[in-house]
Amino acid sequence: MELTIADKLESLLKLQEIDSKLDELRKLRGDLPEEVQDLSDEVMGIEKRVGRFQSEVDSYNEEIERHRQNKKDSDKLILKYKDQQMNVRNNREYDAISKELELQELEIQLADKRIREIEYKIKTKEQEIAETIEKLNNRKEILELKKKELDRLVVESQEEEEKLLKSSARQAKKVEERLFKAYTKIRGGAKNGLAVVAVDRGACGGCFNVVPPQVQADIMDKLKIIICEHCGRILADAETIKVHRKRRK
Repeated sequence: MELTIADKLESLLKLQEIDSKLDELRKLRGDLPEEVQDLSDEVMGIEKRVGRFQSEVDSYNEEIERHRQNKKDSDKLILKYKDQQMNVRNNREYDAISKELELQELEIQLADKRIREIEYKIKTKEQEIAETIEKLNNRKEILELKKKELDRLVVESQEEEEKLLKSSARQAKKVEERLFKAYTKIRGGAKNGLAVVAVDRGACGGCFNVVPPQVQADIMDKLKIIICEHCGRILADAETIKVHRKRRK
């Protein structure tokens, strides 16, 4: 048997009522799910930052080791040149070795300077790491508290939510496929989750724009599905919705 427009609207209204109860149930959790997600993202970001800082410190330490090795190499060369200096045959060889000695001493001084500069960078970076870890631990504590609060709310409402989800799935099967797709799309774009709204006092219950008298008459006749030209919601007669709600009670 082919469903009438009234039957189709009835199925949609039942589905909307179930889904609205689901929305109300989830609303009790407030912004907690979003807060938990935001905090989780923030914690992850801070952990990555600490990792980057630590990599910089490791890189600085490697650089210090290179400079220390350069110093050791210069010390060896200085000993070598001093030995050679003891066995020179003329002033020219002596002056050449003296220049090499001065060069290696300068290399050592430069290495010491670079090491001091890098050690200062490490100290500054380690202080930054300590401050960042302190912030990380603080955010983790808050995240843990928010998670516990959210888990408590989920547990309290889980049984009812599961029942409503099953009811919604059952009712969705009773709605014409084309209408269900339209309903889902409209509902997804509506802030209050309402895809089916009443026309009350001549206005759309979704966007509150005036509905022309002829359109109101068409809605009451239930000969076709009427969509609000302003917000795109499916329109139903206010009296029909009231009767439907009384039946559900």
